[in-house]
Amino acid sequence: MDNAYHLLIHETNHGVVPILLQINASCANLTGAKKGKSPVFKAHVRTRKGAVKLRSIDYAERRGYVRGVIKEILHDPGRGAPVAKIQFLNAYRYKRDTELMVATEGMYTGQFIYCGKKATLSVGNVLPLRQVPEGTIVCNVEARPGDRGQFARGSGCFAVVIAHDEDKGTTRIRLPSGGKKTVPSDVRAQIGVVAGGGRTDKPLLKAGRAYHKYAVKRNCWPKIRGVAKNPVEHPFGGGNHQHIGRPSTVSKERPAGRKVGLIGARRTGRLRGVKKLGQDKD
Repeated sequence: MDNAYHLLIHETNHGVVPILLQINASCANLTGAKKGKSPVFKAHVRTRKGAVKLRSIDYAERRGYVRGVIKEILHDPGRGAPVAKIQFLNAYRYKRDTELMVATEGMYTGQFIYCGKKATLSVGNVLPLRQVPEGTIVCNVEARPGDRGQFARGSGCFAVVIAHDEDKGTTRIRLPSGGKKTVPSDVRAQIGVVAGGGRTDKPLLKAGRAYHKYAVKRNCWPKIRGVAKNPVEHPFGGGNHQHIGRPSTVSKERPAGRKVGLIGARRTGRLRGVKKLGQDKD
């Protein structure tokens, strides 16, 4: 049952009247229902260096190239991959623009980075996918021209350019998940693999390391199992034995408190046979 009922005794001039109140127990004291405007679950962003993006697209990048220099390679708290602080000369005013971009493997301080249609195909440079040959490894790929980077941004991630369709003006890329995606050929990407790969190969080994890992991200650790909680705290809680006691699958339309377990599952059970990573026929 999702709903609980409370019996209230209401005293009137004509006697005592029992009132049955229906209360939605799903949203009583659940972590999923408490996430929202509350400061408890807000991301911890005080020490972060800033948003990591490509340059804003301008005339120089569309027609030629612009040159920047890597001033510093930084650790961004809460992010697995390092970031590069790159300085460009402003084309319209007497000043310098500093951008934070994804650091690729092989970058170093003092290196020149070239962004634009006529930039050379070398590690760290930013080019439109139209100028990139098939089979090239890229990262920080845009989904739409000018959105400054959406795909393959995590540590050790990369996408592969599979094919160009000149007639439609699109490019097919393979994402880190193994799935393939078609994007406009005008979108930009950085050449190379995101630095910081192999980060998850070393085990955390102790709770203290996990504590500090998630302390700079958000309040999402430690995670307590639903069956270990009380019924007021989780739909799977309670009972004389730790058991779910209801189907673990749940509709994605359910309210925040009830939406726990296998949400909107297409299938359940063990994955058997060859693992298919969203590969399609071409």
